[in-house]
Amino acid sequence: MGWSLFRSKKTDRKTYDAETQKPVLHCSICTGEQVAGFKDRKTGRFNEIMLIRNEKDLDDFKETYGITEEIEKEY
Repeated sequence: MGWSLFRSKKTDRKTYDAETQKPVLHCSICTGEQVAGFKDRKTGRFNEIMLIRNEKDLDDFKETYGITEEIEKEY
């Protein structure tokens, strides 16, 4: 057994430019699938980051990027 089994999980903090991008959840009406990412405020282009399967995935996304506010959903 290696010592790595006992280390705590550390999330690497990533950043995004809040002035030019906003966090968004793209949600499918048909399947219910949700994808988290960032939408360019000027062009409206969406950059996918990760599939959201449950609340833990959403919490991980928010923690990774330091997002504290509610994320807007787009259908």
